[in-house]
Amino acid sequence: MTRLRIALLNAAHSGDHTRRNFRREVDADLVEFDVADRELPDGFAFDGCIVTGSRASVYWDEPWIGELKQWVGDAVEAGLPFLGVCYGHQLLADVLGGRVEGMGDYEIGYRTVEHDGSRLFEGVDEEFTVFTTHSDRVAELPPGADLIARNDYGVHGFRKGDVFTVQFHPEYDMETARTVTEGKDDQLSAERLQGVLDGVTEENFAAACEAKTLFDNFLDYVRAQSEAEVGAETAADD
Repeated sequence: MTRLRIALLNAAHSGDHTRRNFRREVDADLVEFDVADRELPDGFAFDGCIVTGSRASVYWDEPWIGELKQWVGDAVEAGLPFLGVCYGHQLLADVLGGRVEGMGDYEIGYRTVEHDGSRLFEGVDEEFTVFTTHSDRVAELPPGADLIARNDYGVHGFRKGDVFTVQFHPEYDMETARTVTEGKDDQLSAERLQGVLDGVTEENFAAACEAKTLFDNFLDYVRAQSEAEVGAETAADD
């Protein structure tokens, strides 16, 4: 079977952890673009696209963010399936007509999220453990989007057509969880920071690995879409 070709739009300003995590978890040929450095694909010749997390906010007035939004909007229009993670979740919400706002707080650490049975979560318990780190949230879903995951902080996933998103980080390993948390020392109290670090345990990480299934589910969806398009083109040629 031909491997899928997926555009990885890496929005992390220091992308080493992001690169390692997605290359480990996504069983496809990933073509990476450093979008924070204004790298974008020339076209849409991919089977699908993943937009990663970032330290940025989608409402910042920075050239690379505006350019990324334009490309993503055009790619969605062209029918490219998307998976958005954290910042990618918020960016896709914004591009599709939703609203993103600052929370005035951080959700960070291993947390419980509940899903609504979307195919993105096939094989995942209805309530599951994930690592979260964000201070922005999707306050309003895009028109016509379905809420597919939530917790007491709000929206943790939506679907609209071929676009799937999650607010949490299914790709994280324990090293990334610790490094990201330690990087919040100027935004969190020492007590809260230590509480999050104390929660980065083998047990919590093992529980959070269940959510990694969503990567395979997304690729299965992309493969089915690609095969359907090939079938339609073959039928049209007959």
